Amino acid sequence: MRQKALCILGGSLLLTACSTAHPILYPNAHLQSVGKEVAEQDLETCRQMAETAGAEEGNGKAGRVAAGTAVGAGVGAASGAVGGAISGAAGRGSLIGAASGAVWGLLTGLYYAFAGSPPNQAYTNFVNRCLQEKGYEVTGWQ
Repeated sequence: MRQKALCILGGSLLLTACSTAHPILYPNAHLQSVGKEVAEQDLETCRQMAETAGAEEGNGKAGRVAAGTAVGAGVGAASGAVGGAISGAAGRGSLIGAASGAVWGLLTGLYYAFAGSPPNQAYTNFVNRCLQEKGYEVTGWQ
């Protein structure tokens, strides 16, 4: 039962991680005249131009996940050692705590790094300007 819950949680985190932020376009005259399909093509062109210029959409997500995992392992090891010392098995408690803390740190790191972080500011600025030069009005990102 516990493994099933972890699989469901992990799967939902990975699905959330795959979703990327996108600009919200104001329905001005230009957007209405070109239509949604052309606007999507223009957006993809602007995204590619931003990446070619060196602006990356992400902002250190992998590093945050690794740091969250390491912090989780450290906190888990410390709390496991304390719990183990009370019960008389500090070494074993430390190992169990480190493993569970690492898993928790990895999962929370994945969630916050991918689901909760907006795209890099330089990237959004580049895409916004590109879209504006094409006649679109960006109201924000989500």
